[in-house]
Amino acid sequence: MNLHFICNGQAVQIDVEPNARAIDVLRDVLGLTGTKEGCGRGECGACTVLLDGKPVNSCMVLAGKLEGRTVLTIEGVAGADGSLHPIQEAFLDVGAVQCGFCTPGMVLSTKALLDENDSPTIDEIEDALSGNLCRCTGYGKIVDGVLEASERLAQGTQEHGAKP
Repeated sequence: MNLHFICNGQAVQIDVEPNARAIDVLRDVLGLTGTKEGCGRGECGACTVLLDGKPVNSCMVLAGKLEGRTVLTIEGVAGADGSLHPIQEAFLDVGAVQCGFCTPGMVLSTKALLDENDSPTIDEIEDALSGNLCRCTGYGKIVDGVLEASERLAQGTQEHGAKP
C-alpha cells in the first residue's frame, strides 16, 4: 500500500504492508524512535503522536489511516535548529522527567492541550494526560511542567516545531 502524508513538516511517500501500524511505520520505516511502544494495546500512551493535531495511540492506528494526514512525533517538536520547545524546557526545569519513557507521549499530549487551551486548569491537565501512564514521577511534577509551559507560552516564548 502506498502512503502519502506529512510527518514533522516533511512530505512522506512510502510503501507499507496493509496491516502495518502507524508506530511501526514511524519507528521502523522512518527511524523516528522517540515514539515508544509500551503496552501495544493503547493503554499506556507511550506511543502518543499527534494526528492532525489530536493525540492518538500510534500502536492502535493502522498505517493506512495516515494517508493525506499530518503527523507530529516528538522529533518534530523541537526547533529546526535543535532548540527545545517551551514544553520540553518546562518539563526539564521542573523535574517532570525521570526515566523518560513516557515523556514523548506526555509532551505531545501537553502540546495538543495547550494548542487548544492556553490556560488549562489542573483538572483539564489531568484529563488531557489521562491516557498517558508514568511509573516514576507520581504526576505532580508533570502537571507542574504543563502549568509552567502554559505560562511560558503565554509570556510569548517562541514556539517551535512543526504545526499540524
